Amino acid sequence: MRRHGNLWSQLVSFQHLLRASQKAKRGKRFRPDVASFEFRLEPELWRLQDELRTETYRPGRYRSFYINEPKQRLISAAPYQDRVVHHALAGILEPIFDPTFIHDSYACRTGKGTHAAVDRCQQFARRYRYVLRTDIRKFFPSMDHEILKKQIRSGAASTRPGRVENLRGAGWG
Repeated sequence: MRRHGNLWSQLVSFQHLLRASQKAKRGKRFRPDVASFEFRLEPELWRLQDELRTETYRPGRYRSFYINEPKQRLISAAPYQDRVVHHALAGILEPIFDPTFIHDSYACRTGKGTHAAVDRCQQFARRYRYVLRTDIRKFFPSMDHEILKKQIRSGAASTRPGRVENLRGAGWG
């Protein structure tokens, strides 16, 4: 994989953080924590940028709750400022790593999603007689995160190795 440099300065640029906050608020703008952040958007983004630049940023506590669609699942929701950082990271890392994913991976990918997955499934159903339905339970918490961090480092060069993957979130323990 080709290594990409200068990622940290791109990540912490004000313009990039502003785009990330616009993406993070989609579908959530009426929540009190989002409204509060958006009311003071410029100072909040300057503060966030400063914390990232000085490496004093620390993720907040996740809020956990259960949903029952279609089965019971534990959801861990990040505080809004952390969602902004998540979107900022995705904006930098997605163009690097997305081309390395298999074609038939549809979750959380630009231009893919549920409808594209259903269309592809129908194509396979017309072509093949049998289907194997699987669900890997608690996959992310069970994987070796050191291997994942090594893969991130191999594609994302930095003047200070480990900056990006050390922005720890849920499951990165």
